[in-house]
Amino acid sequence: MSESETEVQAQAKNPRAVSGVVVSDRMSKSITVKVERRVKHPVYGKFVRKSTKIHAHDEQNECQVGDTVTVVECRPISKTKTWTLQSVDVRATGV
Repeated sequence: MSESETEVQAQAKNPRAVSGVVVSDRMSKSITVKVERRVKHPVYGKFVRKSTKIHAHDEQNECQVGDTVTVVECRPISKTKTWTLQSVDVRATGV
């Protein structure tokens, strides 16, 4: 086996998992999750927050806007969805 094949198999066995906040649940069986990370500025040394929006598959439509969720990488489900919902960590407090 070549190195690239080994890396692909290792990545499939250990999918990347990230946590974020649901910012949209208007699509059917899909959610948009905002993932924030802290990066140290190369010159000034201050930590800066950078965010990324990702689309994730939500089979049961169980998420609401404001929920904190964990999503994991998966095979491409559509053009933009390559993540799937693993768990809902904290429910949003609704009125």
